[in-house]
Amino acid sequence: MIIKDKEFKDKTYVMAIINLTPDSFWAASRKNCDDVLFAVERAVNDGAALVDLGAQSTRPGYTEVDAKEEIRRLEKPLYLVKKNFDIPVSVDTYFSECAEAALSLGADMINDIWGLTHDGNMADVIARYCASVCIMHNAKQPLTGDIWRPIENFLQNSVSSALSAGIDKERICIDGGIGFAKNREQNLELLNGYGRLSCLGYPLLLGTSRKSLFGGMAQDRLEATLQSTRKAVKDKVLFVRVHDVKENVLAIKEAEEE
Repeated sequence: MIIKDKEFKDKTYVMAIINLTPDSFWAASRKNCDDVLFAVERAVNDGAALVDLGAQSTRPGYTEVDAKEEIRRLEKPLYLVKKNFDIPVSVDTYFSECAEAALSLGADMINDIWGLTHDGNMADVIARYCASVCIMHNAKQPLTGDIWRPIENFLQNSVSSALSAGIDKERICIDGGIGFAKNREQNLELLNGYGRLSCLGYPLLLGTSRKSLFGGMAQDRLEATLQSTRKAVKDKVLFVRVHDVKENVLAIKEAEEE
């Protein structure tokens, strides 16, 4: 996969989560304009290959903010990150207005938790900037019965929309959407069979970091997260999106050596 001018292939890379929100479920990931550069510097030094800036929490029960508020939270931190670092920058948004603002400021990728379905202009905006995209599965109603068919159909349809809009195939990755429209058992089923999504023909991104499928409190979920990262290496997942960069980089190295 190509993001910015960098090619990612043949291993598992770490995407560092940088939340520009006051309410993300993992408090340690919350940053503002004053400390975002320190957060990105630490992520880079700890081995992150790219960073993902999010201006809206999507934790369970979150209160949505509009595109204008996302842009307000995002503009200055994104400008500072792009000015001071060469690392590829992804922006987590499902609003095309926010994506347009982010890409115009130099963002390299859009991470859309609604897989291009929430905003009909999103694919066209991404294509216009020749940007990369992560297409994640989501649904308005929780899945029931077999989870694989609806996940695979959704992702395939969204990829088709991306290609039709002119997004380069080499700039697309997909995410099964662990934690979204799925109960705990379904999330675990998806995680355990995650490599199955490779049949769609696109690189995979896995987002499990400290999520509730592991049970307990968020502060106690690091080891389970690391286990999922080790599994991701075996499943040939291209990216793991995580809060704890150093620990996950080490877990990847350990899995590669087994």
